[in-house]
Amino acid sequence: MIDSGGNVCCTISSCHYWSQGNLCSASKILVTSDTMSKNLPDKINAPYASQITQTPVSKSYESCCKTFVLKTDYNQNLDGIIKK
Repeated sequence: MIDSGGNVCCTISSCHYWSQGNLCSASKILVTSDTMSKNLPDKINAPYASQITQTPVSKSYESCCKTFVLKTDYNQNLDGIIKK
């Protein structure tokens, strides 16, 4: 969800990019279908979005944020995405 200030909202507090107020602080995000996400390696993220085919879904629960990085992961910036 994007709030009225143009911020991406996220409730996944275990993510490296999560910020107070349930905001995503990633410089870019990639949202794709669950099916596509399962088939892509973890390193495929927002910088590669233009190389990924469209992935239509019919329900919100069929989509996911591919930018997720666990807070305790030592490769937090492996994908080139930075915290704002």
